[in-house]
Amino acid sequence: MSKKRIVVAGVGNVFMQDDAFGVEVVKRLLDKGPREGVEIYDVGIGGLKLAYDLLRGYDGLIMIDASKRGGKPGTLYVIEPKEEEINSDLQQGGAIDPHGGDPAMVLRFVKALGAWPPKVLIVGCEPATVNDFEMGLSAPVSAAIDDAVKLVETTIEEIQNAS
Repeated sequence: MSKKRIVVAGVGNVFMQDDAFGVEVVKRLLDKGPREGVEIYDVGIGGLKLAYDLLRGYDGLIMIDASKRGGKPGTLYVIEPKEEEINSDLQQGGAIDPHGGDPAMVLRFVKALGAWPPKVLIVGCEPATVNDFEMGLSAPVSAAIDDAVKLVETTIEEIQNAS
């Protein structure tokens, strides 16, 4: 029996400090080598390509991104967006930036295309700063990378082992 197919996508802008969190986590995952059934992408700010790729049919999507939720910088979150809560109306839901990587925008487009996988999760990290045009993660976000990699690996196993 083959493993369930999962896309892991690191989202973010490497020129905006902690916004590069998802890209950095994906680099670490790629360094560990391939996993059966898992495709790992550094999406950066090109989220619409990810939406089109999902049209090939996958069992899971794990997006990794900086996520301001009001916690202490470096705090990790697992967010499970519900398909029914996502507005897929491309006319009413706001502009779609073809070069954008915002998970909410990407998920709107995924839903509009009818490509929503059975399991969708966002692994987020509370940033210290994403507004400064500067490369390099802050110390608390950098310190969260290893735990984020473990969290993503555990999440992959849970999706692949679910009935």
